Amino acid sequence: MPSHIVPASNLPVSSPTPLPPHKSAFLQTCLSSSALKFGDFLLKSGRRSPYFFNTSLFHTGSLLRALSTAYAQTLLAYSPALEFSVLFGPAYKGIPLATATVDKLAELDPERFGELSYSFDRKEAKDHGEGGMIVGGELKGKRVVIIDDVVTAGTAKRQAIELIRREGGTLVAIIVALDRQEKMPGGEGEDDEDGKPRESAMGQIRREYGVPVLSILTLEDLIGETKGLGREEDARACEAYWAKYRASD
Repeated sequence: MPSHIVPASNLPVSSPTPLPPHKSAFLQTCLSSSALKFGDFLLKSGRRSPYFFNTSLFHTGSLLRALSTAYAQTLLAYSPALEFSVLFGPAYKGIPLATATVDKLAELDPERFGELSYSFDRKEAKDHGEGGMIVGGELKGKRVVIIDDVVTAGTAKRQAIELIRREGGTLVAIIVALDRQEKMPGGEGEDDEDGKPRESAMGQIRREYGVPVLSILTLEDLIGETKGLGREEDARACEAYWAKYRASD
């Protein structure tokens, strides 16, 4: 096993309420692979974050396997059990996430997921051959879960949802790797750093579409585990950031 993939059995108990083994193992892998970094990062929103999460670094076979395992186990652990027949990955980041996670689900539960399809969209409609916007399993009449890395403003997820609906599919859930648990940026006339909670982008999508939005990890998970690993300074910086930008949902 590569050194940066941490077996769940070797992980320390890091908080009074320890994370499930698959979550702890995934967080350890994020840290050891530098997919999760601590420091001072300027985000697209203009906020300065003490941490940065980048699933694009999961580009080796062993790391992609760790990522797909974490997605699959999060879906399997959800109750009540999700019934779906297509895992849809919005282009481009969602494409390898969907394909790898379908493979992992079929491995972990072949009876339930052996015939699960992956699907993704083209950025431009194909005007030859079979044509269309969709690659992989068709969406018409299917129950669909969207898989992606994060939800930022929610724009890309809404576009994916509308595409699924146009193709005749039914959205049943969304899963991402990390829930930042932070409020949407303030609107005109609002102070983004007023410390007052507002709804998150994930919360807005849950409310608007009435579907569960799952995540492998949350910012709260990250803070608890980094404390347990003795990274008190990183944990405190994340706590201060969360206090400033915490979502109300």
